Parts: sequence; C-alpha cells; structure tokens
Amino acid sequence: MSEIKKDHSIGAGTGAVAGAVAGAAIGSAAGPLGTAAGAVVGGVVGARAGDSIAEWVNPTEYRAHFEREYKRAPYYVSGSRWEDYEPAYRYGYDTYPHYRGRRLDEVERDLEHGWDRARGESRLAWPEAREAVRDSWHHIERAMPGDADRDGR
Repeated sequence: MSEIKKDHSIGAGTGAVAGAVAGAAIGSAAGPLGTAAGAVVGGVVGARAGDSIAEWVNPTEYRAHFEREYKRAPYYVSGSRWEDYEPAYRYGYDTYPHYRGRRLDEVERDLEHGWDRARGESRLAWPEAREAVRDSWHHIERAMPGDADRDGR
C-alpha cells in the first residue's frame, strides 16, 4: 500500500471513530436507538471528514512533527514523556474533523468530557492536555485552506 493511500486510510479511520463517538453521544438523547443511529451516521460523516483532513495534514508527518517538538512547547511540563503528550495530539487530530469550522473554545467542554476516554496511559489532566490539543488544532488549521482564521489568534 502506498504511503499516501495508507495516510488517507488512517485519516478516514480516525475520523470514523471520532464521528461515531460524537454521533452516539448526540443520538443518546433519543435513547438506545438514537445512540446506535448516531454512531452509524457519525462514523460515515467522520470517515469523510478524516479523509479530507488527511488530504492536507499527513497523519504520519503530523505525529513526527509533534514528537520532535513537544519538549519545546510552552506548555511542556518538565519530566513528561512523549507517551503523555501523544494521546493529546492524537485527540486533537481525531476530533478536529468533527468540529471543523468551530473554535476550540466553543467545543472545549465536549473535548474535556471525552479526554478521559482518549487519554489512554497519559498522565496529563485536561488542563495540560488542552494546550497540546489546542496546538494540534492550530497545526491543522494552518494547513487547511480557509481554516486558519477561525481561532482569532
């Protein structure tokens, strides 16, 4: 499989997962059937969005960039490891397609609620992870045509 095809598959897959989780959460207001329907619809929409993000932000290069740079970030906590920050950068990449066009501040509560599920073995609490997620969103926004002006930096 070519690197480009692989990266699009990664982008579509992460978008599908993020979309399914968000769709299930939104659909849960309608009960169990709403949860299931929301997950299906969210997964389809998320896969499309994730694939379009992968058009502009190669997930392999994205990860490598942050792995090289995380210790230089102003939010880096001395003694933290890549394994602490990687889930936050991945969470930013995975959630951005679902919220594309909205500012992080507008959706922060949703993201905060999802952090405990997304964090894996990360030792970062949401306040520290939030800055890495914000950094990841800015990285994507700079790469996406028409999105860089959304955050009002």
